[in-house]
Amino acid sequence: MPYFPETMPQPTPVMYEADFWNACKEKHLRFQSCADCGQLRHPPTPICPHCHSTNIKWVDAPEEAEVFSFTVVHHASHPAVKSKLPYVVGILTFEGMDGVRLVSNVTDIPTDQVKIGMKVKIWWDDIGDGNFVPRFRPVESK
Repeated sequence: MPYFPETMPQPTPVMYEADFWNACKEKHLRFQSCADCGQLRHPPTPICPHCHSTNIKWVDAPEEAEVFSFTVVHHASHPAVKSKLPYVVGILTFEGMDGVRLVSNVTDIPTDQVKIGMKVKIWWDDIGDGNFVPRFRPVESK
């Protein structure tokens, strides 16, 4: 069962985000890297903000991340999420991937127990139509 109800809108990637979402469909979390200078980036962009190269490669992310920051959402931003209130939106960082931050949900933990610096691991939320969204739960969770 998906984390959010089926009425939640699906991602609608623009051209340079398609590779990110296609990797997610295969349950692989990958981030863009400049093929010239090696600078990692997310969200995906057509041009490296560091050296302005248009040469892109994709790098696999580790299964684990760390909560850099988070907020607990108490007011529904879309009618589909009202039944899930409150929920956590976290900003996650990955070891060895400087400059990359991913916004996702931290799940399977009471909202008042989420902490900055806590270790989380990826799980793949099946949102239908062959699409998967990376979400995260505490490392200690199964």
